[in-house]
Amino acid sequence: MRRLTIGHSPDADDAFMFHALTAGLVPLDGPQPAEITAVHDDIQSLNERAQSAELDISQISAAAYPAVAQRYRITACGSSMGENYGPVVVAREPLDPADLAGARIAVPGPHTTAFSLARMYLPAFQPVQVPFDQAFDAVDDGRAQAAVVIHEGQLTYAAAGFSKVLDLGQAWFSDTGLPLPLGINIVRRDLGDAWCHAIATALAASIDHARTNPARALQHARAIGVDLDEAITTRFTAMYVTNLTRNMGPRGHAALTTLYQRSTSHPVPLDIVPAP
Repeated sequence: MRRLTIGHSPDADDAFMFHALTAGLVPLDGPQPAEITAVHDDIQSLNERAQSAELDISQISAAAYPAVAQRYRITACGSSMGENYGPVVVAREPLDPADLAGARIAVPGPHTTAFSLARMYLPAFQPVQVPFDQAFDAVDDGRAQAAVVIHEGQLTYAAAGFSKVLDLGQAWFSDTGLPLPLGINIVRRDLGDAWCHAIATALAASIDHARTNPARALQHARAIGVDLDEAITTRFTAMYVTNLTRNMGPRGHAALTTLYQRSTSHPVPLDIVPAP
């Protein structure tokens, strides 16, 4: 029996796409029978765990991949990509991005794509690292003057009394014309080619199952998430589980290549396990 660990955030889109695989609703036809253990952790923690190759399969921030490329491959399925939307920079009062020069800005982690984007599209600022679910609190208690919000905060900031300074996904799309690769799925190289392909096939089947049976997958997403409103969960999942999630294809490949060209000082070879 092969024991495999799968790490993903409790965020709605990740829980939705992994549900069928982790619940045994789709087959995992690897070289031997497998027992799957699901690990739920925030995205920055998953980025850190990937650096020691702790998990066999994991969601990580797209921006975190260069640091772990020697130990992991990317699967063409399982990515979260925004189409002219993405993380949002917010503040308590209306501001222009130029107003944030030198400001303290709460960001969700040093390896997140959101942080890389903020550095691309905002003037130089002082990053304040906080867990993603403390972004609003960091502004309210004075730790930061603005915040980069990810996950469902992209949809709830206005209801929480915040004003949008900049949608980083819109800035990226205006700049590149490409989807914004926020999260990707990775699989350990040392599992071998047969397991890598079996896992990619199973994850693709899991995404297909969730999109065909959304009520069950959404119920699971709300069960492992924290205080997720049903309407917000449904809307957010539709935003980030798309055809590009099923298979990133040439546009997703180009998006990752462009991200790494702009955020790293060295070439990042993309080793992508194809989707069936």
